[in-house]
Amino acid sequence: MAVRSGRAGAAVAAAAGLLTLGCAGPASHAAAPARHHHATAPVTSPAATATSPAATDTSRAPRPSPSLTVMPVPAPPGRLHQTRAFPSVRTRAFRAEMTDLWAAIVARRPGLARPGFFPVSAYRQVKAIYDPAADWRTRLFWDFRVDVAAAHRYLGRGARRARLVRVIVPAAEAAWIVPGVCDNAVGYWHVGGARLVYRQHGQERSIGIASLISWRGRWYVVHFGAVLRAGVAGVVDSPAAGPGVPGPAGGC
Repeated sequence: MAVRSGRAGAAVAAAAGLLTLGCAGPASHAAAPARHHHATAPVTSPAATATSPAATDTSRAPRPSPSLTVMPVPAPPGRLHQTRAFPSVRTRAFRAEMTDLWAAIVARRPGLARPGFFPVSAYRQVKAIYDPAADWRTRLFWDFRVDVAAAHRYLGRGARRARLVRVIVPAAEAAWIVPGVCDNAVGYWHVGGARLVYRQHGQERSIGIASLISWRGRWYVVHFGAVLRAGVAGVVDSPAAGPGVPGPAGGC
């Protein structure tokens, strides 16, 4: 379930099944999901081999600080060509990306998370459409901005006191999306339904990340609140008490 939030901050049920240009598509269009063993590891541990994903990767968040925590994210290698390397959450880059995403939510400052958003330089290579850079600016990152604002409103009062606990990525459901699918010229790994697990007011809760895709062995957020949406309203993906349920698989 997704929660939709308008620019005025009112929440209504999200409309389902409305198609928009981009990375949406049936699971049958993707390669079969990779099958791997379960693993739980702190994101601060040394990076695992990129071609050995875990079924469910859980990344631990850094300890909270009195001020807003933002970490430097390595510059994305968006101008280089894609690889088949499978991303791991056991990297400092992923930890930094998720830390900055959470900071963007609690502060309602989407720009803080831009280094962990799928880079426009890579998007130019991925999309076989007219002017991918314009689509990135006016649709993809615009949607991300309004979704961050919606998540901030969902946290409500005391948003800055909400602490990110861990990030769950259902890596067993990841699939390699082949060129020619969803207007793509270049393949990449895709996984849907990752979870941001946080504590607020003494309770553990979570919201989803609709879609992560890879570039050269790193995960990037590409759709935050929803892949499919109607209008310009922001969406909160599947808010839940507790860690929620990662997934479902599919999409591109």
